[in-house]
Amino acid sequence: MSDPTSQSNYAEIATTDLELNWKIDFREKKISGYVVHILQVLKDGVDNVVFDTSDLEIGGAEFSAGDVHVVMGSALRITLPKPVDAGTEGVRVKVSYSATAASKALQWLDPQQTQGKEYPYLFSQCQPIYARALVPIQDTPSVKIRYTAQVTSVLPVLMSAIRVFPPVEQFPRGEEIGKKEITYGYKQPISIPSYLLAIASGNVVYRAFEVPQGKTWTSGVWAEPQLVGAAWQEFNEDTPKFLAAEETLTTDYKFGVYDLLVLPPAFPYGGMENACLTFVTPTLLTGDRTLVDVVVHEITHSWFGNGITQANASHFWLNEGWTTYIERVLQQILHTAAHRGFSFLIGRKMLDDDLELYKDRPKYQRLQIDFEKGEDPDDAYSSVPYEKGANFILHLERALGGLDIFLPYVKHYVETFIGQSITTQQWKDDLFAYFSDQAEATKVLHEISWDEWFFGEGLTLPVPIEYDMTLAFESYALAQRWDKSRATEVSKLDFGPSDLNNMDANQIIVFLERLQSDLFQPLPKTHVDHLGAIYAFSTTNNAEIRLRFYQVALLKPDSDAAQAYAQEAADWVVGNDETGVVKGRMKFCRPIFRAVYAANRTLAIETYEEHKNEFHPIARDLIEKVGVDSYQSL
Repeated sequence: MSDPTSQSNYAEIATTDLELNWKIDFREKKISGYVVHILQVLKDGVDNVVFDTSDLEIGGAEFSAGDVHVVMGSALRITLPKPVDAGTEGVRVKVSYSATAASKALQWLDPQQTQGKEYPYLFSQCQPIYARALVPIQDTPSVKIRYTAQVTSVLPVLMSAIRVFPPVEQFPRGEEIGKKEITYGYKQPISIPSYLLAIASGNVVYRAFEVPQGKTWTSGVWAEPQLVGAAWQEFNEDTPKFLAAEETLTTDYKFGVYDLLVLPPAFPYGGMENACLTFVTPTLLTGDRTLVDVVVHEITHSWFGNGITQANASHFWLNEGWTTYIERVLQQILHTAAHRGFSFLIGRKMLDDDLELYKDRPKYQRLQIDFEKGEDPDDAYSSVPYEKGANFILHLERALGGLDIFLPYVKHYVETFIGQSITTQQWKDDLFAYFSDQAEATKVLHEISWDEWFFGEGLTLPVPIEYDMTLAFESYALAQRWDKSRATEVSKLDFGPSDLNNMDANQIIVFLERLQSDLFQPLPKTHVDHLGAIYAFSTTNNAEIRLRFYQVALLKPDSDAAQAYAQEAADWVVGNDETGVVKGRMKFCRPIFRAVYAANRTLAIETYEEHKNEFHPIARDLIEKVGVDSYQSL
């Protein structure tokens, strides 16, 4: 099946390389320039090439543009000088164009929306199908491309590629920032899917990580000057260590550079695995390295997603399920089996919540989703491909006999498919082929409920999955104490800050999630107040904990607690609080707006309408679509 989200003719003629030449204009909020496509012909008699576009101003080519599709954008059809046959390489097509402020791939930030509040900022987000709003392109992961770029800007430019010039020592700094235009050159020699095209431009500086001796790759962090020290402290110890550990499980790291870029808070994800340059949210900067698992996840994408890539959105789980599974294998290798189980436990809460969210749209509860032509893959964005996928692979690992048997297959899988875009069926066929000479393993594979895992709907997994609960016991015990305290006056309770002395941030998260479970009734407002005060949950800078606290408070929409905390939660997510920072990460803003809406519809709508332009276009779309269908004004 062809990619249901693309109008391009990539099965007839496909891009192999891009040459990008851009100029960034912060005043006009526009990227202008041109792209040269170098294409390979796959069928005989091809007389045109079709690119995906969305909200681009096209010029400098003879073309015809199709009708605008609300999801897929416009098909840009360019007639070739003469028909070409299969096997022809090096066909060059140049398109001049501009990407404006209307582009959903770009977010243009005013100085006040940055940490330093002096200079504007630009960053892109092309996953899942927004590369077409950055450049005319065959916007499907079935096509992998190399690229070179020359980008001119008055602020430093970073891209998902290896920088050719200038060296970092020659980046403008201090009073030099924003004074003159500089051209930055980049080259990505490894073929990547279009959604990994990425650009950022702003007042950013670099600090190198301490890379293990003997490694040929480099690694470091980019951030605004005000944050780079904290970012280095947060990520230096774990990033190189996890990248090196990943190589032992899979193959050598192929991309040469693994840098992090800490973006302003409007970034809608925890992280985005752009090749050579992972984008991360500043909400990871807790000071205690408790949220670095997000970086581990993005590192893992270097093999599962960036290396082995989903053929199209229907197979998104191959990217995210495998990445989540391997991320947790690393937790066991570098820490303990208990840490791996605990990570699965935390993920299971998110999975159960999202399966419930999609109970009226059960198609999105599936691992493999048969999208209709032109259906928006963002409508299905949730933890399901991550967590259901990871649980499925965990089930396979256990059924086949454990890690000692399964990890050699993982290495084979990477070596077999790295650099390719594949379907679920291709992966399944390879799994069966690998174990074909092992009778017991083959028998086990034939007994797996494949269709239930791939296409099953509902609120449960096809088989029960148990996890190592060692690290959860203390969290569960504390939740039980709070539940039993509901009939006791707060002044007589014996809770105190020392309750958390032996718990890390993830255990605190599980404690708060346990209070939201069906096992307990929502706490009364007096106890929610006490919970927030004695543990400082209502003022913590750890956004993961703050989110769960508000979810506890807003659990029953018509309760006194929910009515009292709706305003505070709304203020927190838009930055009208002591942090002064919008929580643009969708993991935070989407559930908070849903919960506030359930408690106080008017408050939710008015707060969102006032601040919606501070959120990324992708986040705005999903806030307005998912779970808030009765928002008439959103």
